[in-house]
Amino acid sequence: MGIKKIDKTPARLDFLQSFTGLVLAIFIMGHILFEASILISNEMMYRVTIMFEGYYFFGETYPGIISFLASAIFIIFILHAGLALRKFPASYKQYKTIKEHTKRMKHEDSSLWMIQVITGFIMFFIGSVHLYIMIAQPSNIGPFASSSRVVDELMGPLYFLLLLSVISHAFIGLYRLALKWGFMEGENTEISRKRFKALMKLMIAAYIIIGLASLAKYTYIGLTHDFSDGVKYKSETINVGEDK
Repeated sequence: MGIKKIDKTPARLDFLQSFTGLVLAIFIMGHILFEASILISNEMMYRVTIMFEGYYFFGETYPGIISFLASAIFIIFILHAGLALRKFPASYKQYKTIKEHTKRMKHEDSSLWMIQVITGFIMFFIGSVHLYIMIAQPSNIGPFASSSRVVDELMGPLYFLLLLSVISHAFIGLYRLALKWGFMEGENTEISRKRFKALMKLMIAAYIIIGLASLAKYTYIGLTHDFSDGVKYKSETINVGEDK
C-alpha cells in the first residue's frame, strides 16, 4: 500500500486567511491614524489626502489612485471574508451550540472568536458600502467633503458602527494570529498570552478613542460649515486645481 498523500489545502487556506487578515489589520491601523489628521487641522487632513492622490510625487492630484488602492483593499477584503466563512457557523443551530459552550466554559479566547464572527458579519456589509464609495467617489475626500458625507449624507451612524466593528475585529485578529503562529511562545506561555491580551485591549481602547474623536470632529465641521455655496476646502499654501 502506498502512503496516503496529505492534503495541504486547508493549511494553505489558513495561511492565506492569516496573511490577508494581517494586511487588512495593518491597513486599518494606518487608515484610522491618517483620518485622525483632521484632529490636528483641516490643512493637515487636506495634505494627507493629496499625498495619497500622488501630489508629492507627480505635482498634480490623481484621485484615481484612491480608487485603485480602495479596489485593491476591497479585493483582499472579499478574499479574506470568503476564507473566513469556512469557519463560520453554517446554521443557527451551530451558532447556538457554540454560544452555549462558550458561555458554559467561560473561556475568554472563545468569546473573542465569537466577537470576531459578529463583527466580521457587520463589516461585510458596512465595509463594502464604505469601500464602494471610496472607489466611486475618490475626489470627495477631504476636510469638508468627508464632513459633508458624514452629516449631509447621513453616513455618521454607519461609520460609528464600522469603527467599533473594524477596530475590535482587527486587534482581536492580530492577537489570535500571534497565538496561532507561535509568537506567544517563551519561558511562560501563560504570561505571554496575558501580556498580548492586555496589549490587544489597550490598542482597541486607544484606536476607538482616536476614531471617535475624529468622527466627532468631522461631524462638528459638517454641522457648522455652510456647504450651500458649494465651495469646498481651499488650502492657503497649496493650489492643486481641485478643492476638498
